[in-house]
Amino acid sequence: MPRMLRSRKVAVGLVLLLALLLLALFGPLLAPHSPDFQANRSSGLPLAPSAEHWLGTDQQQHDLFSRLLSGGRDTLLISFLAGALANVLSVLVGVTAGYLGGLADEVLSALTNIFLALPGLLILMVIMKPLPPAETSDPLLIGSVIAVTAWAWGARVLRAQTMALRGQDYVEASKVIGERTWRIIVFEVVPNLLPILASAFIFTVIYGIGTYTALAWLGVISPASVTWGTVLNEAQASGAAINGYWWWYLPPALAVALVGIALALINFGIDEITNPRLSSARGGRAAKVHFRLGLTPVLRAAGPSSKTPERDEPPSAEVEFEPTAVRSAATGGNPESMEAQS
Repeated sequence: MPRMLRSRKVAVGLVLLLALLLLALFGPLLAPHSPDFQANRSSGLPLAPSAEHWLGTDQQQHDLFSRLLSGGRDTLLISFLAGALANVLSVLVGVTAGYLGGLADEVLSALTNIFLALPGLLILMVIMKPLPPAETSDPLLIGSVIAVTAWAWGARVLRAQTMALRGQDYVEASKVIGERTWRIIVFEVVPNLLPILASAFIFTVIYGIGTYTALAWLGVISPASVTWGTVLNEAQASGAAINGYWWWYLPPALAVALVGIALALINFGIDEITNPRLSSARGGRAAKVHFRLGLTPVLRAAGPSSKTPERDEPPSAEVEFEPTAVRSAATGGNPESMEAQS
């Protein structure tokens, strides 16, 4: 069994993510109705979950279970597309800046800092709001726009790691034998950054699904495209939370949260595998230390002289406020010299 799959966090995260991906992939085929199906055009009240409509209906009598199954495909597609494009930009900018150094590093680092300082969600709203509704439903366009605001963090991390790698012996040996710069970057530097790239990709996908859902909830995405975010937007606009229509907004919100939890578990597992300090700290001697709020844990040394007073005991007034205690400390604890001073 691969080492990564032996991690319980990675295994749980992969199973959960696989189930959600299958749901997004085959959900529209398994849905009992089309996303635009209306159960009853004469009623304007949402119906609670029942045997006929498992997750109830919205105000327009759409079957919410069918819209939940149909809404995951675009959401996950855009998120993973944004993660992939952002990773490509991060490698191009971050690794190039870290390896070349000099003026190229200064220019690319300044560009990275500018994108780090920009408010991503606000920039996306400014870019996408003037677009026609048909273009805001294009997954490739939306994924590309989200990637533009998501690459800077990964580029900063990759630049720092590349600066540490460019002085290694195997990189110097490649320079000595005359390998070209792009070949050294692609075949010598980038393969040693794969754990960081995997972590950056997962982080960017989480950012992508959160950003796309937020844009849809704010009404920037065309309501004609049925996604988890547009369902949340319709629920918010109709006051579902105030009127107690929980079946309207809770299932898509849980779906978004489950995707984020699955990716976060995978990311935590990768961190533990690639960073031995985390696994040794949780499985070694430090695992027996019980942390208490407000106290710093200290490992007690063997021997009777190492016995320390209980930390929960309140300090005595004599030790804390008596001036003799201060004199004792100043005179090395000799009572006779202390009396002579008094």
